[in-house]
Amino acid sequence: MANHMNAARHKAKAPSLLGGAMIIAGTTVGAGMFSLPVVGAGMWFGWSLVLMGGIWLCMLLSGLLLLETNLRYEPGASFDTLTRDTLGRFGRIVNGLSIAFVLYILTYAYISGGGSIVNHSLEGLGISLPQSIAGLVFALVLALVVMISTRAVDRITTIMLGGMVITFFLAVGNLLIEVDTLKLFSPDGEQRFSPFLWAAIPFGLASFGYHGNVPSLVKYYGKQPSVIIKAIVIGTFIALVIYVCWLLAAMGNLPRSQFSDIIAQGGNMGVLVSALSGVMASEWLGKMLTLFANLAVASSFLGVTLGLFDYLADLFGFADTRTGRLKTAAMTFLPPTLLGILFPNGFLIAIGFAALAATVWTLLVPGMMAFKLRSREPDYQGFVVPGGNLVIYLVIAFGVLTAACHLLAMAELLPIYR
Repeated sequence: MANHMNAARHKAKAPSLLGGAMIIAGTTVGAGMFSLPVVGAGMWFGWSLVLMGGIWLCMLLSGLLLLETNLRYEPGASFDTLTRDTLGRFGRIVNGLSIAFVLYILTYAYISGGGSIVNHSLEGLGISLPQSIAGLVFALVLALVVMISTRAVDRITTIMLGGMVITFFLAVGNLLIEVDTLKLFSPDGEQRFSPFLWAAIPFGLASFGYHGNVPSLVKYYGKQPSVIIKAIVIGTFIALVIYVCWLLAAMGNLPRSQFSDIIAQGGNMGVLVSALSGVMASEWLGKMLTLFANLAVASSFLGVTLGLFDYLADLFGFADTRTGRLKTAAMTFLPPTLLGILFPNGFLIAIGFAALAATVWTLLVPGMMAFKLRSREPDYQGFVVPGGNLVIYLVIAFGVLTAACHLLAMAELLPIYR
């Protein structure tokens, strides 16, 4: 009887599947989604759906390959341990540098996006600030939260996520009701669509980055592949549905030609939100969309900078004292904030660079680690992603394609919608 009670108590304490799925969805969905309608304007709605579905599948498979690798180690083993053991010192250094670069460049992207949306919010109150100053204010306020403690970030992010859900459904729900199918399927302006798909691939990839959470889920659930797989599939699918709704809302309400004006103004978050607020049924709903954008960029900023803060503290051995946290904060926030002041409209460019570096640790490294371990332990009886090495080749090929598309777009060798 006592054994049954203990078993029941243990079962009651097991982490819920929903919790893991929400961790994945919450990490995946962020301020990067504001780049999707702008970079998708060239290929428009139909090709945007095809692209998002393809990227979701490739990023899901790469996450499962990372899980396959992770499950061969003790729960708690992170990227650093996995790469050191499978890819050696060089692989570990390249992976570490790519993670640090992504975190830094995203911090800058969110300072740029935050400055833009803070500016748009203040204009509604009749206050006008230079965008670089708005970005500085945004960075300083949220940097203080990260400096205080992880618990402060946790509590504030939880409140923000609740606010994001409510404001997203209010604002985007209204936009979805007002969708004009003619705008979606017979857009005005130039009638070329598919050639613009290639330059948009990196931005789609940047919207599905959850891979840093896979080791956390293994630590959270223990070696329970079936539960973790479900959490990853459900979490990333929720993100995909949110992105499709967002593209439908933006492209179904704004004519394609208007995106040319948005791009000409830098394509930043505030410009897109201002355009969408202009077509909403009431001023109140426009305010809800603005509030959603503020919460999205703030929660993304807190999540990314907390990861960067902890990474740098661990890397340089800074103590968790007031002086130690001050040193870590200076290394975390000064470089991206300075960039935000000097180049206030770099949101889209930064998201593209983040995708370029993210291909290393979200696609290439998971594929290479799984390949190495399968060769080393051919008789392994644990979880293996179905599809054999073909899945690994697909994931690595997609990583190479994404990097190539970003570099070719930078060199203006791919068609870019302007």
